[in-house]
Amino acid sequence: MNNNGILVVISGFSGAGKGTLVKKLLADYDNYALSISMTTRKSREGEEDGVHYFFVDHEKFEKTIAEDGLLEYASYCGNYYGTPKAYVEEMISKGKDVILEIEVQGALQIKKKYPNSLLLFVTPPSAQNLYDRLKGRNTETEEQINKRISRAVEEADWIEKYDFLVINDTLDECVKNLNDMITAAHYSPDRQQELIHKLKEDLDLISKGE
Repeated sequence: MNNNGILVVISGFSGAGKGTLVKKLLADYDNYALSISMTTRKSREGEEDGVHYFFVDHEKFEKTIAEDGLLEYASYCGNYYGTPKAYVEEMISKGKDVILEIEVQGALQIKKKYPNSLLLFVTPPSAQNLYDRLKGRNTETEEQINKRISRAVEEADWIEKYDFLVINDTLDECVKNLNDMITAAHYSPDRQQELIHKLKEDLDLISKGE
């Protein structure tokens, strides 16, 4: 049986609760590792370098791109975001499911390079609920909220590219569902090729009386 971890890519609309969902998943279950993204955006209040993101300037980010040090990267609202490669590959080899919380552009890059990655899209139960959550944060102007809604319109066109839809209504129930999806994904035939190959070999030998 393949005991490697899975690369789990979580995307979703701004305001869908991705960060809260991932934080609780990591707190409730011990089989996950969180990949820390690199970004050129400025840190927000309470964010720490090396904990929430690796905060770098554009020059450093583009140097990392040139050195093939990223699994994926994308530009979003004027800033770069990317996933450092080495840590992710190390954790997967140790059997950890690595969580990447990234934008749609980056998620599709990951799926192309790593077909066995699992893509999950987080959404509130309705568009109105999404708007109400953005409004309720009281951290942005109406213009900024409208930009995020416009971005959500674009992102919605890519939802069908994902493996599962994660409907974030009740947090505890959503986290359990999320863990169940990832656990089940371990047993898909494309992620158990080693076991399937061994089964076929052994069945062939048994059928021949060997």
